[in-house]
Amino acid sequence: MADHEGEGTSIEFTPTWVVAAVCTVMIGVSLAVERLLHYAGKKLRKEGRKPLFQALQKVKEELMLLGFVSLLLSVCQSRIVKICVDENIMKHFLPCPLDAKENSHTRENKAATVGYCALKNKVPLLSLDALHHLHIFIFVLAVVHLIFSVLTVVFGGAKISQWKQWETSTKEDNFNTPKVIVPKTTYVQEHDFIAKRYMGLGKRSTVLGWLKSFIKQFYGSVTESDYVALRLGFIMMHCRGNQKFNFHKYMMRALEDDSRKVVGISWYLWVFVIIFLLLNIDGWHTYFWIAFIPLILLLAVGTKLEHVIIQLAHEVAKKQAVIEGEPIVKPSDEHFWFHRPKIVRFLIHFILFQNAFEIAFFFWILVQFGTNSCIMGKMIYIIPRLIIGVFVQALCGYSTLPLYALVTQMGSNFKKSIFDEHIQAGLISWAKKAKKKKGLNITTNGSCQDDPSGAKLQDIHIATNLQ
Repeated sequence: MADHEGEGTSIEFTPTWVVAAVCTVMIGVSLAVERLLHYAGKKLRKEGRKPLFQALQKVKEELMLLGFVSLLLSVCQSRIVKICVDENIMKHFLPCPLDAKENSHTRENKAATVGYCALKNKVPLLSLDALHHLHIFIFVLAVVHLIFSVLTVVFGGAKISQWKQWETSTKEDNFNTPKVIVPKTTYVQEHDFIAKRYMGLGKRSTVLGWLKSFIKQFYGSVTESDYVALRLGFIMMHCRGNQKFNFHKYMMRALEDDSRKVVGISWYLWVFVIIFLLLNIDGWHTYFWIAFIPLILLLAVGTKLEHVIIQLAHEVAKKQAVIEGEPIVKPSDEHFWFHRPKIVRFLIHFILFQNAFEIAFFFWILVQFGTNSCIMGKMIYIIPRLIIGVFVQALCGYSTLPLYALVTQMGSNFKKSIFDEHIQAGLISWAKKAKKKKGLNITTNGSCQDDPSGAKLQDIHIATNLQ
């Protein structure tokens, strides 16, 4: 904006009605957004949706961070533009070729001759115009990431809510008196879950099994037989005494709990933004190649989750040929990468951010510089980026997130969402008291004997994990 620096006057000679009108609009919009977030949080708390309320709080934290970044840029801009460097330093690592600058910024160069740095025969490290564009980019990135994350969780939740009928029909079958009294004999390899997941391609070859997992994520990623088998395996391992356990409700609570960890922009995601800005060099087409990162990761995550179901079916099929009742899968962390199901959530978080980054960068360039900008690139690079972005967003919400919600329950441990909120609070409080009391007993007695209340150290392990 060097060619506009001399336009207009300071606030000392600006009509008061102009200042008042601009302030009214800005304050009005800010208050409207603040009230909207406030009432949304109030409604979520009233409905007992604590995880989603915490996700909303995370959004507020991100907005506060953006406000602080905006304040820093505004306060420090006069000092930043006065950091002068030699012009030769500014001719390397450019997102656009120098000839494009010479053709489109003749007026800027003319105005720059009277600038602060020009008097020293130097150029500013970051111009006021570039600082303004950077300011807008950070804001657009955060907003687009927030919108994409919310849409993914909403669409994924809508898909999972369709499974509620499977939960209802399963409970009706489990408590059908004739079936309970006389359990049926099941030929394992003829069972729907085993036949669809283990038999066929997956049985003949490991490679074909992975190929089947890759293709399966694009259509019918979770079937009723999958849901029923995984639900039974979870209940038999973690709550055997409660056959009426509402697995679907627990899964939805767990998804809401995870959603608050996906909405925010973590520090390592900001590091990725900085690396991209560093590598966005003319001729490298970095903005095009990084579009494949979320696509490749998403396909890898979907394939892995589908393959976990195949592994569970394989374990059941190779043990027995005929059983009484339904085949029971055994959840285990060993089926996941590095034996850690949480890695899947981390990857989904990164995928959503990376995809949002791609779309935000496109719209930022489109609005700020137009379609003819050298940063935008040729149409042959633009169209694939947009197609990939839409495909990743749709597949993540429709297939990958529902898969994640179901399959990650097949780990060795359950999540704290298995308890209602008041039970969670009670267990955490009890665990703290028990740990404190156990510590006192160990100190005084020098042993690991049970305390008078009968609480053993291993007894409080589950409650401790809830904290």
